[in-house]
Amino acid sequence: MDESTVPVIVGVGQINDRPADDQPGLDSLELMAQALIRADADAGGGWLARIDALDVVAQLSFPDLGDASPALAQAIGAHPRHCAQTRYPMGDSPVALLHQAALRIAAGEAEVYAVAGGEALRTAAKRAAGKRDAVRESAARSTRPGRERYGIVAPTDVYPLYENACRAAWGQTLAEGQAESAAIWARFSEVAARNEGAWLRKPVTAAEILAPSPSNRLIAFPYTKLMVANASVNQGAGFIVTSLAKAKQMGVPEARLIYIGRGAAAREPGDVLARDELHRSPSLEWTLQSMLTENGLRVADLDHVELYSCFPCVPKMARRALGWPLSKPMTVFGGLTFGGGPVGNYMSHAVAAMTDQLRTNGRHGLLFGNGGFATTSYAIIVSRDPAIAMPRAMDTPAAANAARVSPVLLESYEGEASVETYTVFYGRDGAPRAGVVVARTPDAARFLAHVAGDDAEAIRFLTSGDSEPVGARGMAALGDDGLVRWRAR
Repeated sequence: MDESTVPVIVGVGQINDRPADDQPGLDSLELMAQALIRADADAGGGWLARIDALDVVAQLSFPDLGDASPALAQAIGAHPRHCAQTRYPMGDSPVALLHQAALRIAAGEAEVYAVAGGEALRTAAKRAAGKRDAVRESAARSTRPGRERYGIVAPTDVYPLYENACRAAWGQTLAEGQAESAAIWARFSEVAARNEGAWLRKPVTAAEILAPSPSNRLIAFPYTKLMVANASVNQGAGFIVTSLAKAKQMGVPEARLIYIGRGAAAREPGDVLARDELHRSPSLEWTLQSMLTENGLRVADLDHVELYSCFPCVPKMARRALGWPLSKPMTVFGGLTFGGGPVGNYMSHAVAAMTDQLRTNGRHGLLFGNGGFATTSYAIIVSRDPAIAMPRAMDTPAAANAARVSPVLLESYEGEASVETYTVFYGRDGAPRAGVVVARTPDAARFLAHVAGDDAEAIRFLTSGDSEPVGARGMAALGDDGLVRWRAR
């Protein structure tokens, strides 16, 4: 084995910034710098000036920073030949960048590679007097024309569509689907409570997660606040990757080295409504299964996993793709609700937590990231076992679903149709604002239909759990405002 081409993680760092009410708090760049300073210390020191490749996960909190990678290099005293930032703050970005770092180390294109990200949405909100929703603003800029009128803008609007479609496809009642989500999330909170890097460290029960309350309001059916990503954080995380030869030269003990295996990636069509199915993600399934195959592993070989957890439907789909039991933890960091949801950089925290976990127990860990609207999937293995280290660069297919047929999308429709999936959006007072139905015509064309928030009968039909709305037939009619309206039969 040529140790100069064997990629290893040598240092990880995290920071939670909780400024007092009268203090401004760190911005995203400062969080990134502090994270890498801590990663350098974790690796034994002396690495920052040796960084010859630096990647940054894009952030939303301070858009004026632009590409933060040159400023970050300057802040930590690095002079990298490669210096770049991801185009968007996608949830799978840190996993992709970890894999890219490993590939470049294996190819001899870099010797010391650093990755960092940070989000300071709490600081940004405080400076804007709490009036700015950066996540929703960013999503709105890329929303397809016409979708915003039906409320389909941000991740909180889209993932419930997957949740309800999956529940029906899996044959679960509403109560059974919710119980599974609450059980997973309660275990996430327990992991976060033991993790110094987590944002919320108070464990909550499944019952507390399920029950709507003033502090746990309904967001979009069937999700409560305690089921969704918590982006209101000031968090930074980063990691340093190098070759085994360099790590030994710098005196890093073998017990602290984490070897990087092979990764796999795939994606769905960018337009959610152009996907042929909303009750599964073939690209997610392909990514996880291919990653295991490429590393010569079985699910039983995995000691720890981090299954991306922006909303319950994602780890629920991922655990089914793996055959991972409900009884086993699905996070090492605490999930995006409790560990913290710094937009695109959550998985950097997961890399740090997995590194710490493997240094103390276990052999193999799986890191799975999801980006966009269940759009991109990326998975990779990290391990204490040198045999898992990549012997060569590996190409990762960017699309595994080219042969899938997209449904016909209708901007307007009147007549009989059936519910493919749906959700209901709620205001801060807990009252329904509106609902949206994704429906199919008798010839399988797809369209959106609006449900008025004051249509008590329709809202109850969608949310009561007395019967399954998915598959139910109804009527669509065009309203005076140009919106297609849904009426259950």
